Amino acid sequence: MTAETEETAEAAEAAEAVEAVEPEAWSDDDDWTDETLALLRALRAPYRLNRAKQIGFAFYCVLLILIIWGGVPSLGLFLQASMGADYTAHGGDLLAAMPSGIAAVGLAFVLLAVRDGLWRGPVVPPRAATDWLLAHPVRPRPVLRPWFWLSCGLAVFPGLVTAVGAMVALGLLLRVGLPAALGWCLLGGACLPLLATCAGLLVERSDAAARWVRRLTPAATVLVLVFAAQSALAVAGHRVHWLELVELWSGPWGWAGIAALSPTRGAVPGGWLAAALLLLSTAGALVLADRAAGTVPLGRLRERARTAAGVVAALRTVELRAARLAVSGAAGSARVRRVRLPMPRRAWLVVPWRDATALLRSPARLGRAVLLTVPALLCAMLAHGIGSKPSVPTTAVALVFGYLAVAQLLEPARIETDDVRRAAWSPYPFASLMLRHAIVPSVAGVLIGLIGAGAAALSGAGPAVWLAPAVVPALVAAGLVNTCRGATRRDLMYKSPTSGGLGLFLFAAWYAAGPAAAVLALTLPFAQALRADTAASCGQAAAVGLVAAAVLLGWARTRATELTGLSRPAARRDG
Repeated sequence: MTAETEETAEAAEAAEAVEAVEPEAWSDDDDWTDETLALLRALRAPYRLNRAKQIGFAFYCVLLILIIWGGVPSLGLFLQASMGADYTAHGGDLLAAMPSGIAAVGLAFVLLAVRDGLWRGPVVPPRAATDWLLAHPVRPRPVLRPWFWLSCGLAVFPGLVTAVGAMVALGLLLRVGLPAALGWCLLGGACLPLLATCAGLLVERSDAAARWVRRLTPAATVLVLVFAAQSALAVAGHRVHWLELVELWSGPWGWAGIAALSPTRGAVPGGWLAAALLLLSTAGALVLADRAAGTVPLGRLRERARTAAGVVAALRTVELRAARLAVSGAAGSARVRRVRLPMPRRAWLVVPWRDATALLRSPARLGRAVLLTVPALLCAMLAHGIGSKPSVPTTAVALVFGYLAVAQLLEPARIETDDVRRAAWSPYPFASLMLRHAIVPSVAGVLIGLIGAGAAALSGAGPAVWLAPAVVPALVAAGLVNTCRGATRRDLMYKSPTSGGLGLFLFAAWYAAGPAAAVLALTLPFAQALRADTAASCGQAAAVGLVAAAVLLGWARTRATELTGLSRPAARRDG
């Protein structure tokens, strides 16, 4: 062995020895937290006034919107009530809707907070703090703790607005004293958001909690929809009092409902106990969360800060799909199911086979499609039972939910259009390939619609229930139109700077052209069919839906052709 070789081996051993030695922990003498924070305050002092102006202007805009759209109309209603106007006719409906409705809203808020903890969380400082500041001998608690309390304040704000709105509703419809109504509603409006924020911090810190959230999200989503459906049925006169009591005492989302019902004639026994539970659990959770705010691992903070910055950048450039993909990628998902379908024997079945395999391997999309079908059917039933004028907007809302349901099944087509080079595997022209991506969503959507319509028909509904599967092809075609829209046309927002909000309107019209056209074309005929509930009117509406599907599919084909600019050679037939 030569001398150079020996020296190289010794150097390698020395390097390994250095790497094996763990760095010494920081001592009190290495702590520069107070000096660093003081230096940062001094450096930020010239910009603090501008920052305060920005925050003040944002607060002023929000306050102005709340006053114009909420305060002034509420004041007008109270003035009319003082002059003899009676709004108590709908008080019974409000009391019937409150138990299950408040439980649904509260559980949905908690679910959103813990899902936020999967990819962002309440403790996410800027990238500068995570990449530079926290890498130095600085205690993380003084840096991270203010961000937790900032998240608490932002979470409480919508709760306070909701509490004020509930006070107005109780005062007008049930003649409850405003101070009592506000006090009881504030218990849930303030405590529930704080509890949800603390739960989000737990998910941010703990991998085990994150795994449980991923597993329980489908069940919690189903519960939210069940609570909402029960609230609607209660308004229709089908109340189940014992089930409402179980929901109200099932957790903080129900305790808030008990508190809100306490000043009304529909009060549930145990209002003070529910208030005490809310206050004590919130105080305890805040104490524990305040101590845990500084213990989030630095690596996790860096990852989440980068994800949050990427989502904000995507939203600023109106790249909504990019933001959604960033959130879903950071939040993670459950174990991928390796489902294998038998290979098709015919070439034209390859695209449906791929789409069906992708759908079975991502059952959450199918589950979301089923869940979004429920409010669509409920809105359709509501449009069937109300007068002619209110049925039109209700039918439009039902169609919007139906579109959101079938849009969950079009992910394979969206993946193809994210990068058209991915379609190189296909022997078909790109436009023809996109039309083939409509087969599986149409079949799955029709099956879901048939199941829902069959359940409604067994309950005694009329022929109008069979409009659910009939509208699916048009909504799938509308989704394909949106899928093939191409690169974001941000230039539309600045095309006419002197015309106020016209640019934003043009951009919104381009962005949602497919579903907007479908909803506008289908609302009137389907609203008339839901009101008449005859076989003839339903057949006419179904025919309109098929014509709209054909037109929208032609539009999607044109957009797909323009998206690639050049189709594949015609010699390669569709097989």
